[in-house]
Amino acid sequence: MLTVCIQLNTVVQVRRYPDEFVSKTSKPMKLVAFDAARYLNDDEAIAEYMTAVLEANDPDLLLLALGDVARAKGMAQVAKDAGLGRESLYKALAPGAKPRYETVVKVARALGVKFTAQPV
Repeated sequence: MLTVCIQLNTVVQVRRYPDEFVSKTSKPMKLVAFDAARYLNDDEAIAEYMTAVLEANDPDLLLLALGDVARAKGMAQVAKDAGLGRESLYKALAPGAKPRYETVVKVARALGVKFTAQPV
């Protein structure tokens, strides 16, 4: 019999499953963390991704997305193209960072991304 514990707001619930639902040969599944950078392999995918992020109107999400695109293109090369050190680029794109506007624009240019305005 397999016992699974689920913790919800400090209350622990225990559920028991009959042996008939548990495979004796199955191994625990390993989950891989999602990494958007793995799927940003062309300019069209990058443009769609950045457009969706900009529509969310979330500055932290924008920094995260710029970081994803930078990792997809290679952080060292993006830092060089933006005129920044690699470590400075990581710091500028970290969650909660407050980079200067000019830094964001430099990084966007280095990524081949252009921000445009449209009427709402």
